[in-house]
Amino acid sequence: MITSFRLGQLKKRSEFLFVRNGKYRAIGGVVIQMRENPDKSDIIRVGFTATKKIGGAVQRNRAKRRLRACARELLPQYGLAGHDYVFIARDKTNGRNFEELLGDVKKALLTLAN
Repeated sequence: MITSFRLGQLKKRSEFLFVRNGKYRAIGGVVIQMRENPDKSDIIRVGFTATKKIGGAVQRNRAKRRLRACARELLPQYGLAGHDYVFIARDKTNGRNFEELLGDVKKALLTLAN
């Protein structure tokens, strides 16, 4: 049985800046920032970003798509309810095998949960 899990979205710059002041972990092809949601809701909100260091728009969008896929797969299991997450692409994000990228995200989420 497949259950659908919907993640909330971080859209405003102020939300990204709020999460920046929380905990973070950088592993392999990803940096993940985490902070408790100020609204005290149980929803997990997530945002994605990639700087121009990654490359042009095509490379940045590809990196964010890969991170979104990782988040959809792993946040329901390893994310903390009531927390906001920001996934930041690194220059290695597009070059890594998807299984390695999933491993990086899983390790980062487990570290942040402790």
